[in-house]
Amino acid sequence: MYELDAVRVSYGGVEALAPTNLSIAAGETLVLLGPSGSGKSTLLRCLIGLSPFTGTLRFDGEPVRDWRQVRRRLGYVIQEGGLFPHLSARGNVALAAREFGWDTARIDARIAELAELVALDTAHLKRFPAELSGGQRQRVAMMRALALGPDVLLLDEPLSALDPVTRLRLAGELRDIFARLGMTVVMVTHSLREAKFFGGRAVLMRDGRIVQQGAIAELQQRPADAFVAEFLAAEEAL
Repeated sequence: MYELDAVRVSYGGVEALAPTNLSIAAGETLVLLGPSGSGKSTLLRCLIGLSPFTGTLRFDGEPVRDWRQVRRRLGYVIQEGGLFPHLSARGNVALAAREFGWDTARIDARIAELAELVALDTAHLKRFPAELSGGQRQRVAMMRALALGPDVLLLDEPLSALDPVTRLRLAGELRDIFARLGMTVVMVTHSLREAKFFGGRAVLMRDGRIVQQGAIAELQQRPADAFVAEFLAAEEAL
């Protein structure tokens, strides 16, 4: 689905992402893991064309030249949902569909389908983001990301602002959704527990570089260096 060849991001001479090579297969769940400032969110934003980068990024086998066309196949959820406060929950979910010319009947049918998928009471769709709980906002954000039926779902710490009970419940629901839809999923987190929970391949980053990648068990059993061992041990201790 994605092929990155020497993709690099720098701001004012400061390297936020070192030249990076990475392949992400269709249908794969990949977790970008690492401490704050490690470059994981910068890498995720490259996958949706929001970070200016050098190098080559291929999507579905072709170098990306028109991000507008690619973004129709991507769903994106940022921390705390990123909902527009002046729009109702329904208005947030319908935004992209309206942009691409869907009629009202098609939008209504899709919203009803998505509300059932993410277990959101349809009565909440009339509310504005400030009137929703954190878990409800994340469900609405997930509906918005899934509205156009994307091939890839990109998640930037989608559970970080939630209380432990809501986080566990929503994590289980998200994992079920990923399995049911068979999508390619790339998720950013600093939590080893989340990486283990969602499974798939973990990519551990530090200072804008990929340090090691593989299943969490592989990283724990055969850490590439002292940082990997220390990071995983610290996460296990918390």
